[in-house]
Amino acid sequence: MTADNTTEVPAYPFGPVNKLDLHPRYTELRRTEPITRVRMPYGGEAWLITGYTELKQFLADRRFSSLQATEPDTARVTPLPLRKGNLLSMDPPEHTRIRRVVAGAFTKRRIDALAPRIKEVVHEQLDAMAKHGAPVDAVEYLAVPVPVTMICELFGIAYEDRDRFRQFSDVFVATSGAPPEEIERSRNELEAYLGELAEQRRREPREDLVTTLLEAFERKDRLSETEMLRTGIGILMAGHETSLSMIANVLYLLLAQPELWAQLRDDPRLVPSAIEEMLRIIPLRSVGSFPRRATEDVEIAGVTIRAGETVVFQRASADRDERIFENPEEIDLARSHNPHLGFGHGAHHCLGASIARLEIQLVLEGLIGRFPGLRLAVPADEVPWKPGLIARCPSALPVEW
Repeated sequence: MTADNTTEVPAYPFGPVNKLDLHPRYTELRRTEPITRVRMPYGGEAWLITGYTELKQFLADRRFSSLQATEPDTARVTPLPLRKGNLLSMDPPEHTRIRRVVAGAFTKRRIDALAPRIKEVVHEQLDAMAKHGAPVDAVEYLAVPVPVTMICELFGIAYEDRDRFRQFSDVFVATSGAPPEEIERSRNELEAYLGELAEQRRREPREDLVTTLLEAFERKDRLSETEMLRTGIGILMAGHETSLSMIANVLYLLLAQPELWAQLRDDPRLVPSAIEEMLRIIPLRSVGSFPRRATEDVEIAGVTIRAGETVVFQRASADRDERIFENPEEIDLARSHNPHLGFGHGAHHCLGASIARLEIQLVLEGLIGRFPGLRLAVPADEVPWKPGLIARCPSALPVEW
């Protein structure tokens, strides 16, 4: 099958983003046409993948290029394409070379060593919540400071400097929430900031990720200056913006359905499987993925994707595929068979998956231990959400206990 030029291609996204709801059109497409043509907000038409089997095949196929999707004419949901030179916009072997440089910061040994410090930060924030008294904003007191503190420490950034990159982060990940010139400015400011950090490490090396990237750059054969800066920005953004959004979303979903929080509180042994279920069911991205383009004709599930054509996907739809998951729309905190794609698949599988899981785990365990009666301080439909960003996230999450 190929695109039918006689059929009107529907506009994407299919409707406004509403909290953690997934538009019903995804279910319809996943069941009837898991690879379909859509008209994107920027750059023209693309293929949209909504099925699990189709998505897993796509993610593992190196004939789909992230680098080629940095071209200005690429169909996409963001006002600007990704810049060249960061992990998200690279293909092997360059992607493999750079991923190898930074992978050492995310080994199991390094993550296990971070656990006591993450736990300490969580409990410092729980102390601050208790001191403040209910109601308190769980985004301000937990979802932001825990991952931001840890990414600052991973990069060797003084926590007092966090606002220097935080002020650009929402703009950096905007879809409709900021004009292109502001997005471009935020990208430039972040590169300048990382450049300052690199100069500091050149004078005073430390055991942090910036020093690791700088040493790889100065060996010349490992990283260019652009790769060094943009790789750092990609990790910085993923390490705090994505993580804080996920922590906030997990807390919202558990507290918006109090029976879920009660189940977890009454049996904390469910925390690991509950995290996996949250990663499966939460549509973290507001709309489709970063795009990739076919480097040659590729057939997936009987659909021929021509060389040069763009493909995007909705991961959360694939993770609700009835062919793979039993009762996929149901939130099952004890789900045992859960091969979700929440952290991706293939060459671009998330490097920070282990630390993200650990942060969520320690936040949940800390809250269960300190505030077992935790609940929303406002009706769930009154929780405010950040508009126009790639990642869904409450802008505030008032809680009490």
